[in-house]
Amino acid sequence: MQVTHRATLADAAGSATWTRDLILIALASLATGLLAQAEIRLPFTPVPVTLQPLAVFLVGAALGSRRGALAMLAYLAEGAAGLPFFAGGASGPQHLVGPTGGYLAGFVAAAAVIGWFAERGWDRTPVRAFGAMLVGSVVLFACGLAQLSFFVGVPRAIELGLLPFVVGDLLKMALAAALLPALWKILERTGLAPRS
Repeated sequence: MQVTHRATLADAAGSATWTRDLILIALASLATGLLAQAEIRLPFTPVPVTLQPLAVFLVGAALGSRRGALAMLAYLAEGAAGLPFFAGGASGPQHLVGPTGGYLAGFVAAAAVIGWFAERGWDRTPVRAFGAMLVGSVVLFACGLAQLSFFVGVPRAIELGLLPFVVGDLLKMALAAALLPALWKILERTGLAPRS
């Protein structure tokens, strides 16, 4: 069975060039850094509540697997290099190896997974987009919990790094899953994307 690769939102919105791809990757990394500033610290866990997952969901779906992953790698490099891009304006390489570093690494993998689904048309309907983001979220949490468990153990990692975030991330997925098909409809109306 042959898999059909469809255009992502970024592809449909304009012709692909190296320059355009680099600009999209840079803008996506900056948007992730901006959304990281929307932070709520919970007193019982080192993992903050942020809007970073929303950025990961949207970036992966809009840019596709390769560019989405590169945007998240750029985001990590910018934060590690000292730009105040991590949660609450934090920066520095220590955040990549600390208790929450697995979540940061998981952004790359999750964006790639969500982008892979988007390249196969999963971003065209809310239900399928939500499914793609759910898979991406599982990947993100698996990476985050794996590193957090080195610091606090597996049961405590689930208690501190998963359970408090499930409802919020489901809401972020629902928002992104509703937004993506709406953006496709706008592109269809303007003639930039073929009607599905």
